[in-house]
Amino acid sequence: MVTVLRTDQYSGLESFREVGEFVPLRIDREGKVIREVALARFGLPLPEHPGQELELRVALIRDLSRHVACEERPDDEDRPLRWDEKPDGTHEYWLDEAWKATPLPAPPTVPKLIPIVTTAPEAGAIELAQTYTRRWPAQENAIRDWLIPLGIDVNHGFAKTPVINSEIAKKREALQRRLDNVRRWAGGARKRMHSASKLYRKRCQLTKERADALYRVLNSHQVELERQGMENFQLRQTIKEEKAVADTEIEQYQQRQWKAYHTSNTEFAKCEKYCRQQRELLRAIENLAQQERDMYELDNRKDQIMTVCKVALANVGMWVRDHYFPVEYAHASWHRLQVFFQLPGRIFWGTEKVEVELKRFNDCALNRDLEALCEKVVQEQPRLPDGRRLLFRVQGTGILRLDAQAQAVA
Repeated sequence: MVTVLRTDQYSGLESFREVGEFVPLRIDREGKVIREVALARFGLPLPEHPGQELELRVALIRDLSRHVACEERPDDEDRPLRWDEKPDGTHEYWLDEAWKATPLPAPPTVPKLIPIVTTAPEAGAIELAQTYTRRWPAQENAIRDWLIPLGIDVNHGFAKTPVINSEIAKKREALQRRLDNVRRWAGGARKRMHSASKLYRKRCQLTKERADALYRVLNSHQVELERQGMENFQLRQTIKEEKAVADTEIEQYQQRQWKAYHTSNTEFAKCEKYCRQQRELLRAIENLAQQERDMYELDNRKDQIMTVCKVALANVGMWVRDHYFPVEYAHASWHRLQVFFQLPGRIFWGTEKVEVELKRFNDCALNRDLEALCEKVVQEQPRLPDGRRLLFRVQGTGILRLDAQAQAVA
């Protein structure tokens, strides 16, 4: 058995044992290695048998052209950095109106792993990888079996013009539009935060001044009552009632003060969120630029004409297979029928019929199928566009018996 592991069955290179040395598997036109492979071992847990594992050999492909985020942090980093923290330990001063957002640092990445496993006790890394990857182009539908051999995937155009990658442009436009909105929202939240903070400090001062004024009046009144010789219990009762009135008024001042305080905190949180989103959006725009590929507009007028011709040729081939070939060829592809379509022979043009003499194969089974094909053509009596009958025969034989009997009856 040869298959590929699911991504939820392993976490990274550390999930495999006895990882060998990576060797080149695929090289691009510039001679740069884009894929490398190494041999390893992997223990696949068996759900039906807890505690037991199936020992597998692994062709560990490392795709250097595709990178995925690395979930593990470096050993010297005990915690992830805050969104506004710099590598040197300082922070972005995003409360300043002159602050300009910069992209978040790119997260660490590692080459994508493609683990191909087999139950064979011994296997070569390159051989195992090629054995499995050869399946990918073969797992296609029947129509591609006809169109690809006919060159349907060949580009016949020659002129190309650089154009904008429309999909990337749409994503970039959406990100830029979101970034402009977030910048505007952050500016508004920052102004409201500063205004609320200023209002909070002002109301704190007003609360303190009003409380001092009320307590001075209360103290003066207490001294005056003591001078008048009021009884202690009456004095305490009077001062208590006046203090309750003063505290109620001070509480109203404090409520206004804390309202400004909570408004400042709310706008602070909004400003922080919008500033963080700015850095995230800038990182997304940079990642998009790294993923962007050059796009060209091809002059595909030749492609369109050739595609129509090739599709027509494929349809003719399948129609001939379905009408004239033996039943064993019902699902035959172009590769199997190609030897018949490319069979050499001679054509004899007559006034009422056209005879096609086909050369024999060096294979008895193919000759038997060829004779059955010729007999089927004679039975069907196909006619050319000018009305002449089309007859097939094998080299070294005459027209089939069916045609001879038809002439005798006539």
